[in-house]
Amino acid sequence: MTTDRARQLQARLRGLVPGGSHTYAKGDDQYPELAPGLIARGRGCHVWDVDGNEFIEYGMGLRAVTLGHAFPPVVEAVRRSLDLGTNFTRPSILELECAEALLDVVGADMVKFTKDGSTANTAALKLARAYTGRDLVAICAEHPFLSYDDWFICTTTMDAGIPDSFRSQTLRFPYGSLDGLAALFEANPGRIAAVILEAARVEEPPAGFLPGLQAMCRHHGAVFILDEMITGFRWHLNGAQGVYGIEPDLSTWGKALANGFALSALTGRREIMRLGGREREDERVFLLSTTHGAESPALAAAVKTIEIYRTEPVVDHLHRQGARLRAQMGESIRCHGLEAYIEVLGRPCNLLYVTRGPDRRPSQEFRTLLLQETIRRGILAPSLVVSYSHSDADIDRTTEAFDGAFGVYARALNDGVERHLAGRPSRHVFERK
Repeated sequence: MTTDRARQLQARLRGLVPGGSHTYAKGDDQYPELAPGLIARGRGCHVWDVDGNEFIEYGMGLRAVTLGHAFPPVVEAVRRSLDLGTNFTRPSILELECAEALLDVVGADMVKFTKDGSTANTAALKLARAYTGRDLVAICAEHPFLSYDDWFICTTTMDAGIPDSFRSQTLRFPYGSLDGLAALFEANPGRIAAVILEAARVEEPPAGFLPGLQAMCRHHGAVFILDEMITGFRWHLNGAQGVYGIEPDLSTWGKALANGFALSALTGRREIMRLGGREREDERVFLLSTTHGAESPALAAAVKTIEIYRTEPVVDHLHRQGARLRAQMGESIRCHGLEAYIEVLGRPCNLLYVTRGPDRRPSQEFRTLLLQETIRRGILAPSLVVSYSHSDADIDRTTEAFDGAFGVYARALNDGVERHLAGRPSRHVFERK
């Protein structure tokens, strides 16, 4: 690998952009020092950095690029929309087309588009507070990210600049624990406006948890908000709610919605969503009003992406290729005797891996080493999240690269990870208090 041009450009970028990235998870400190510095282009599941190095990518733009980079039908739909203009003084016809397409898939009554998941989740919370007249929100303690807004970030270690008053308004309960949530309702009678969570992450929800949570919210008059940013269009065409048979009051969608174009959505029941309009004089919720919220190219991308989900076996492919990758990775892990040190977790469509050191505790140093050695072998895999563009050949090449990296990992367990790392270890974005 050559990295000369990337290192020069990285230094310039860090001088202009705090942290050298607009997303913490993409920052330099999240990767080993020899990681590709800046990506120049992508096609399918392959990317090329500014030095011309080619990689098979996993994670796919933080799970946003479900179909593949520069996926031709989506690119063509966007190209056609560009000839018609990108933003107007009044709503465009694409706003209607995209709303109808999305609501027909997810089964909600109304939708409001915006640009990222954080604003969609905050808008959902605002609606819940307006609808219930309450202030508190309950979140799952284990869920790492729901919004960059104060109501959530106040629960993390990166909480500077947030008034103390926010901390008392956000309550936490253990994922999977109906007793934990019940205790919050009991301790705060008539004060919890909403419960917000992802349906599942690495582990499947305990039996009865999600239906029980839904029933508890309705019993106590709280709004049930489901974050489908990751699960939407990966777990199922109808999202996690389609898999688990639940009916949230409000849902938020993004990432895979437009195959990487900037678009997210808040959907939900009409009686709650209508508070974000101005049908009556007493409706005073300033919900979402963004200049670029309904920008035409992103809507065109979403319309085409949803059409592809409905007419092609995208979700089946994600599960099949993820299962193939998990099986081949598992065989290689066993061959190297690393079962106690490397674990592949999650649904096949959304796999993660855990790295452990000699003490068998999670190790950021060994995660960095594994990233480093797979990058050396042409794989960029901060996770093992596949796309519709990952072929059998891509999976086979990936597992071959990991097999080589596992050999280095095994040696590092014996003679020390420091001897094998080319630089400092990567860092966590933040940890829970």
